[in-house]
Amino acid sequence: QVQLVESGGGLVQPGGSLRLSCAASGSIFRLNTMGWYRQAPGKERELVAAITSGGSTNYADSMKGRFTISRDNAKNTVYLQMNSLKPEDTAVYYCNAELRPSWTMDVMDYWGQGTQVTVSS
Repeated sequence: QVQLVESGGGLVQPGGSLRLSCAASGSIFRLNTMGWYRQAPGKERELVAAITSGGSTNYADSMKGRFTISRDNAKNTVYLQMNSLKPEDTAVYYCNAELRPSWTMDVMDYWGQGTQVTVSS
C-alpha cells in the first residue's frame, strides 16, 4: 500500500504565502518525479510544478518566480512554497508521485487527497 498525505493548505490574504507538504509512505521501491497540480472550480486540473529525484524542476508559466518546489528524498516528501498569492491561485492542490511500488516492476502514478488553498481578503 502506498499513500500520499498532503498538508499546509488554508485561507490566506492576497500577497501572502503558504507552504504545502506531501509525504509519500508505504511499500515504495523507487520514488521518481513528484509534483503538484491544482484544480479550480469549473476548470481542468493543471500542473503547478514538478521535481525529479535528481532535483530538476519544471513550473507552469504563471507560477514561475512565485512558487518554489523542493523535495527531501530521505523523507519522501515534496514541498511547494507559494509566495505572492493571488485570488486566482484559489484551488484544490493535489500532490502527485510517479513511483515503483515494492510489489511490482511497474511504475505507477499516485495522487494525494487534495488540500484546499483559498486566497481572499
